[in-house]
Amino acid sequence: MMLRMFTIGSIFICILQTLVGCISYPDAGNEVRMELPSHSDTDCIIEYNGYTVSYDEAARIPAWVAYELTTDEANGTISRSGKNFRPDDKAKVVQADNYDYRSSGWSRGHMAPAGDFKWDDRAMWDTFFYTNCCPQDEKLNNGSWNVLENKVRTWARQFGSVFVVTGPIVGQNQGGKIGTHQITVPDAFFKALLVYKDESYHGIAFVMFNNPTTQRLPESYLSINELEKISGLDFFPNLDDNTEEVVEDTVELGFWRI
Repeated sequence: MMLRMFTIGSIFICILQTLVGCISYPDAGNEVRMELPSHSDTDCIIEYNGYTVSYDEAARIPAWVAYELTTDEANGTISRSGKNFRPDDKAKVVQADNYDYRSSGWSRGHMAPAGDFKWDDRAMWDTFFYTNCCPQDEKLNNGSWNVLENKVRTWARQFGSVFVVTGPIVGQNQGGKIGTHQITVPDAFFKALLVYKDESYHGIAFVMFNNPTTQRLPESYLSINELEKISGLDFFPNLDDNTEEVVEDTVELGFWRI
């Protein structure tokens, strides 16, 4: 994580947010974070080494995770061997633990995938916090969702970088809750992607249902505007308004080659 300069006021804000349950850090200077969805000062925002989480304290799962994945990062070689999920003791919010998932029938689904953080051991360890985890169908996790995650890494290598936002869609919560901590099982999962290439932005989104059926990319994509209507989130608000409207309403299939 990059070093950040703190004013007295921003330190006070960090302390206050930590006391109410979240670890939150102010943006560095005037840095524009293209990957971050719109969010409020009251949201539980947690900065990890390489990605940002907005944690849903009521559902006990992330509302979204966001990061930029570059070509160099997508070509990382760090192993995930020996790494396991654990609660983040620094985030004083109710989280899942191993017992919630044990014998639940659901796998531990990374939202920020470990495979996108092979560029640094600490960064990969940070993806194994339960603040970055959702109950996910095992066949989806190892199948169609894994195909999509691998495709994002391919796009990062091809285009230089990809801005990624990933999260759950709770929907009707058909899977109920698991464990003593009552972890919400989402109905589906989304990815919203933004690429800057040849002096223009390109966007696409995906939704996959939290079940074992095979879900191919050509059947799972949609526009970012369509995803915003489903999720209630505002993606990529740092685009200027005219660009945002075009990029989020259009999917250029020839550009993404799906």
